[in-house]
Amino acid sequence: MTIWDLLELDFVQTALIAAAVLGLVAGVLGPFIVTRKMAFAVHGTSELALTGGAAALLLGIGVGYGALAGSIIAAVLLGVLSRRENDRDSVIGAILAFGLGMGILMLALYKGRSANKFGLLTGQIVGVDSTDLRLLVVSSIAVLAVLAFIYRPLFFASVDPDVAVSRGVPVRGLSIVFAVLVGVATALSVQVVGALLVLALMITPAAAAMRITASPLRATVLSVVFAEVAAVGGILLSLQPGLPVSALVTAVSFVIYLVCRGIGAVQRRST
Repeated sequence: MTIWDLLELDFVQTALIAAAVLGLVAGVLGPFIVTRKMAFAVHGTSELALTGGAAALLLGIGVGYGALAGSIIAAVLLGVLSRRENDRDSVIGAILAFGLGMGILMLALYKGRSANKFGLLTGQIVGVDSTDLRLLVVSSIAVLAVLAFIYRPLFFASVDPDVAVSRGVPVRGLSIVFAVLVGVATALSVQVVGALLVLALMITPAAAAMRITASPLRATVLSVVFAEVAAVGGILLSLQPGLPVSALVTAVSFVIYLVCRGIGAVQRRST
């Protein structure tokens, strides 16, 4: 089959829509994640998404719902337990280890298709059906709506938290709300790149964008563009040779990062 024939298949079209939605959400959240130094937190949250997805497999319910529940629980735990910045890395490490351990245990207990287990680790975007797509779209709209509502105080708290506290901004509450938004987005991204490679969508596009611009607006726009190119482009590149989608998504994302890093170096030399 040619790539044009493949593009006419329903599951491929569903996968492309899902990837486009995820690229938008990940691209918008990414600059905040990088600014707030939450890359490790995203990785820890993805491990609880793995645990939730594995539990869903055991219970015979939708994996997306399980991953979503696991990520939200992880986000709340991170927000509550890491009250001091000095505690953050150790709390994330503890949650990451627990999530990964419980996820492996539940996957070992699951006696169904091995492809379902592997998909939780490395993604299974072509397995997204109409029900998963509805959950993804509704969750993404909710994330973007909440982010739009808290955008200004969150930006203030992210750039200068000490001044934000002195001005009466509820920094602690915003941190927990944002952690939950990241948890939801992480759970959604697990469907594309899996728990092990979720940083490719949640972090790398934003890190690339922030290498070439200091403007928050431009960084967000570029982050969305890069995330879309990585997610949608990875699927398109995987169609004809039949290669794993997650590998190509991460490869495209990393190439974009390297190019932007080079552009940023040239910009710094010329100033």
